Amino acid sequence: MAKGGFKGGYGGGFSGGGKNQANLMKQAQKMQEDLQKMQEQLEASSFSASSGGGAVKATVSGKHELTALEIDPSAVDPEDVDMLQDMIIAAVNEAMRKVEDASASRMSKLSGINGLPF
Repeated sequence: MAKGGFKGGYGGGFSGGGKNQANLMKQAQKMQEDLQKMQEQLEASSFSASSGGGAVKATVSGKHELTALEIDPSAVDPEDVDMLQDMIIAAVNEAMRKVEDASASRMSKLSGINGLPF
């Protein structure tokens, strides 16, 4: 072997590896706690959206449950039920998208990485 060789192998050997592993475990536990807190906050939140110029308003919880639906009486036209149905669907879907956006935003803040599919 050449003079000098491979003293200590990888960065001075494996001593101190237990500390690194303990630190990683602490970081993982902290991240798990932060994730749990974020999930609880999201589930306690409400997200609303409207359609038809405000004729229909849907509110969805962070648990993806429809919690309220408001329909302006002027939007109820017996001759055009299809339009009302479309407005309801649009409002509910937009409220659901808001839940997803909030979830993705909070996850990216937690992970520090944008664009991860959670």
